[in-house]
Amino acid sequence: MLRRKLSSLLSNSVRNASVYTKSTSHFPITKLLHNPIHHSNLFQKPVNSFEVHSIRAYSLLSLNDLRDNKGATKQKTRKGRGIGSGKGKTAGRGHKGQKARGTHKFGFEGGQTPLRRRMPKRGFKNPFSLEFQPVGLGKIARLINAGKIDSSELITMKTLKDTGAIGKQIRDGVRLMGRGAEHIQWPIHLEVSRVTVRAKEAVEAAGGSVRKVYYNKLGFRALLKPEWFEKKGRLIPKAARPPPKQMDKVDSIGRLPAPTKPIPFTEEDDDKQAAMSA
Repeated sequence: MLRRKLSSLLSNSVRNASVYTKSTSHFPITKLLHNPIHHSNLFQKPVNSFEVHSIRAYSLLSLNDLRDNKGATKQKTRKGRGIGSGKGKTAGRGHKGQKARGTHKFGFEGGQTPLRRRMPKRGFKNPFSLEFQPVGLGKIARLINAGKIDSSELITMKTLKDTGAIGKQIRDGVRLMGRGAEHIQWPIHLEVSRVTVRAKEAVEAAGGSVRKVYYNKLGFRALLKPEWFEKKGRLIPKAARPPPKQMDKVDSIGRLPAPTKPIPFTEEDDDKQAAMSA
């Protein structure tokens, strides 16, 4: 259809584009004006004048011919609407039975052992596992040199979060790592959840201190987002004590709101650390 339409349009355009080279006889304009017979036909189009009809542009694609490719769309199967559709009466479910009458539980295989029970179990998920975000001493040193962290004040986990040293999603705390420990040339004081041996030795060698503090889920929210409690009209909760299994892994209970000055280690804390290291 499109080929016949295109050929007819091209033949009509070529036929209408005939060029006539004969020009009209030149009559003086004064004679035409004074002659009443020619005056009425002055502004009429001459029959044998030079005229050119442009060929109308035609595209193979038009709006009235737009349609999807064959097989691009498929009509929805209407079940249970007569035998002429092939899906009438039983609508493709067959005769009788549980699957023909209604729905069944997902994964049900007719009573035999389902696949989810035939496959063996592998591994387990420890509900008591803790996940700490690592941060290296080198990154802290770069932030101090950039002026984002004041080394004269206590560096808490809130300070690390606000300056971008760690991500926003802090699940169970922050672990201080020894990466870039050679860049620490001045005393700094930190409060984190966990600390490696190399990081602690580097900080103490520079004259600083690292304290491992404990915060529960609500305590972390109060430490990192105290404005949330003000917005809700609630008081900042008290710091919670660590569970018995974490008593020997922390130095003290975290303080709320976020502290600005470090707590000096007492002799009892030093004896406790020495006993733990021994």
